Amino acid sequence: MGRRAAVLITVSVQGDADFSRLQDAVDSIAKEGGAPATIRIKPGVYEEKVTIPATAPPILLLGEDRDRTILTWSDNAHTLGADGQPLGTFRSGTLNVFAESFTAENLTIRNASGPGTGQAVAAFVDAGRAVFRRVALLGDQDTLYTGKGMQYYNDCYIEGDVDYIFGAATAVFDRCRLHNKRSRGYITAASTPEGTAFGYVFLDCEITSGEGVRDVYLGRPWRPYAHVAFIRTRMDRSVAQEGWHNWGQPDREETSRYEEYASAGPGADAKSRVPWSRQLSDEEAAAYRIIEIFGGWHPEGY
Repeated sequence: MGRRAAVLITVSVQGDADFSRLQDAVDSIAKEGGAPATIRIKPGVYEEKVTIPATAPPILLLGEDRDRTILTWSDNAHTLGADGQPLGTFRSGTLNVFAESFTAENLTIRNASGPGTGQAVAAFVDAGRAVFRRVALLGDQDTLYTGKGMQYYNDCYIEGDVDYIFGAATAVFDRCRLHNKRSRGYITAASTPEGTAFGYVFLDCEITSGEGVRDVYLGRPWRPYAHVAFIRTRMDRSVAQEGWHNWGQPDREETSRYEEYASAGPGADAKSRVPWSRQLSDEEAAAYRIIEIFGGWHPEGY
């Protein structure tokens, strides 16, 4: 039996497309065993909460312009669900991905709940293999959840304040910009499973911040075996000189793996880092190649 032809669907809030709502477009093709689908999203503000179910075929959400193609919702952990109970962190996402294969390009995904409202996820990614290219992820606390599998972020903009990249997946952030919105925050809260070679790897990224933002930690271990590596990352002065935080649990200093290599900028002073983090050697850093990190899978063309 030959391979089924790919499906192309268009979405526009102006109504000049197959669908005006993104979720309706997803629902139209989200059937187990279906053909791969591209959902082309025309510029506009899509005010809806979207779920890509586990039964969905490989889907590409393709925006035309990242700055003008915006998916936004404002649930947070305290928002009451249909059952009258708070949603909690894991049901607060604007975009929720459970499919085995998923790609998003050229759009903005925003949780507009606002600062001080608690955990409020923009993208909840619990997929087998997920790719985000030229995507902006906007939020405050817990902006991006990386639940499982292998995830690749290329040329993305990710902002937040507390634990704004968190989860257990093996994830590569390739030439991304991380933006710290407030002082005394944390960029990552990894929960890498024990025995997993790679958790979060940041390659050739940049860390920026709002005016006057200071004392932001590169990470703290959500679970004991957290692994995070910053490779050739430019860090502004918002990064705390000690770099890493133990989350008030000194025993995690023995099990967490926090690494850096050839970072630059005023926030990258290796001599000031906590002694339980480490600077990689040239030989060690050379092993941090995408194809090695992902065990043979390369997301190019995915």
